[in-house]
Amino acid sequence: MKLVLIKDFDGLGCKNSQIDVKPGYGRNCLIPQGIAVVASSGNRKMAEENIRQSAYKFNQIKSDAIELAKRLDNLSIEVRTKASALGKVYGSVTPVKLAEVLKERGIVDIDRKNITFNKPIKELGDYQATLILHKDVIRTITFRVVGS
Repeated sequence: MKLVLIKDFDGLGCKNSQIDVKPGYGRNCLIPQGIAVVASSGNRKMAEENIRQSAYKFNQIKSDAIELAKRLDNLSIEVRTKASALGKVYGSVTPVKLAEVLKERGIVDIDRKNITFNKPIKELGDYQATLILHKDVIRTITFRVVGS
């Protein structure tokens, strides 16, 4: 029995792929649970169109991320935080703080989970952070931590 998957399913395939399974498994398990539909000509065309549209969206998002990465190249970013007279930061500078600074300056609205540091930031100075803008676009930026 030929089916088109509506959802990703471990062991069978990913969304919009065409699969061939035994008729009982398709009728009694996959179709009633909404995991697949019968691979009629209309459903096949719909799956192909969904694949084409998702590829277009993926490429569009990737090109936007590449443009953003180019804008980030020569940017100077300052993160202000409370610090002692000796240059020790009270607490630490976290990816959340850097994400807030990037959003406030109108540079990029990035999720904190997509920002990583090489080491914990507990002193004033220059540091590097890695930003994951897209699955294929990763940029390292330099920023300065200054006392306020």
